[in-house]
Amino acid sequence: MAENSESIDELKGEIAGSRERVARELQGLRYELDFPAKFRRSFRKQTGSWISAAAAVGALIALAPMRKKKVYVDARGHRKRDRKLIETGLAMAALKIVGNLARPVIMEFVKNRFFNSGEPARGRK
Repeated sequence: MAENSESIDELKGEIAGSRERVARELQGLRYELDFPAKFRRSFRKQTGSWISAAAAVGALIALAPMRKKKVYVDARGHRKRDRKLIETGLAMAALKIVGNLARPVIMEFVKNRFFNSGEPARGRK
């Protein structure tokens, strides 16, 4: 019986020790993974480096669009596009002329169809 109680006490001691080790390791892991606090500490210790790095990145972003980009144009594709544009313009002009010529006929048809249906008005005799 005495051996049993000693082994139980030993097991309890080992469990308590392993709990303490796990708690210490977890605390260390939390410290290592606390990136915002690390950045704050780093900024406090190396303020000049952080400000100069931010200025360099800002300058790169501001000056990046200033470089010139070469654009190669295919002359044959340009002619095809111009021809399509001219065809579309002619089609739109023809449609406008036909619409202007047909407008009086269409308006007369609508007026006779909906407003003058041939039936006498109910209020008048």
